[in-house]
Amino acid sequence: MPRFRSILDTMPPYRPGKAVAAADGRSYKLSSNESPYDPLPSVVEAVAAGAAQVNRYPDPAAVALTEALAERFGVPAGHVALGAGSVTVAQQLFETVGEPGAEVVYAWRSFEAYPLLADLAGVTSVRVPLAGEDHDLDAMAEAINDRTRMVFVCNPNNPTGTAIRRAQLEAFLDRVPGDVLVVLDEAYREYVRDEDVPDGLTLYRDRPNVCVLRTFSKAYGLAGLRVGYLIGHEPVAEAVRKTTVPFAVNHLAQVAAVASLRAEGELLERVERVVKERTRVREALLAQGWTVPPTEANFVWLRLGERTLDFAAACAVEGVAVRPFAGEGARISIGDPEANDAFLTAAAAFRAQL
Repeated sequence: MPRFRSILDTMPPYRPGKAVAAADGRSYKLSSNESPYDPLPSVVEAVAAGAAQVNRYPDPAAVALTEALAERFGVPAGHVALGAGSVTVAQQLFETVGEPGAEVVYAWRSFEAYPLLADLAGVTSVRVPLAGEDHDLDAMAEAINDRTRMVFVCNPNNPTGTAIRRAQLEAFLDRVPGDVLVVLDEAYREYVRDEDVPDGLTLYRDRPNVCVLRTFSKAYGLAGLRVGYLIGHEPVAEAVRKTTVPFAVNHLAQVAAVASLRAEGELLERVERVVKERTRVREALLAQGWTVPPTEANFVWLRLGERTLDFAAACAVEGVAVRPFAGEGARISIGDPEANDAFLTAAAAFRAQL
């Protein structure tokens, strides 16, 4: 029998959101925070044209996409690093600091991949409990010691949707030693409407130990093609590029991402529709009697405790897939109006039984 790393014996696999179907065939997937809209025609056309070159390896440096991102955000191209989705860039970041004795600090609960990536990289996770549904930045700062190599701050936080405001975040960053990398994980940045929630790109420029992580999977609707990116000072971006698997971002993904940046105005109109639906869904849940924290992402969070799995099962009967975290709560993605209405009907029925 081959011998594998002992950590694999105790490490649970990542569990993606599932789809379900009601008895009548209705199916609404609100479990993976995907865009509810089909790709834009211009993006589909670009991918179709790019398919004629799939017999060739993709550009390993993804020059066109790197330059497009640099131009879009007004940063040097050397500050950009790419990966197959932001979770893969996060894995690359863990690999840049992963060695015996190293620690990585993050809030919990937060993005569920963090513990898995930490275990795979051989670093020690330091999980700092949320204060209610928010990051406890004071406790996170106090958790930093001479073994700390990296801190993840998920803003807005997944799965609670809560966001950190500028004064709090800047005060926290000022407390982090300069040799500790702070990763601002902003996968849901395009959905933020609170003007006091800072764009991480305004914070990294004069902080060499801060970088920003983003994705094309959510607002840009390219979840199936896997494109994520980091923006940080050149030593950070270069370290991430060194850990990249060759040809990690495939040709069609590169083409689609460039086309999406060109069509950003049209895409962001769709994001605005999701934001309006987010407001409608949250207000409806509050009217039903639920406690729903303010959310700046494309999902809402219900703290259900021991009722979490029962709630998910009740939604599944109605054809609505949500993302349960057993014993804690459920995260529900914002879909199109029909899907959201189906969820609200299921939530109201469950609430009436309590």
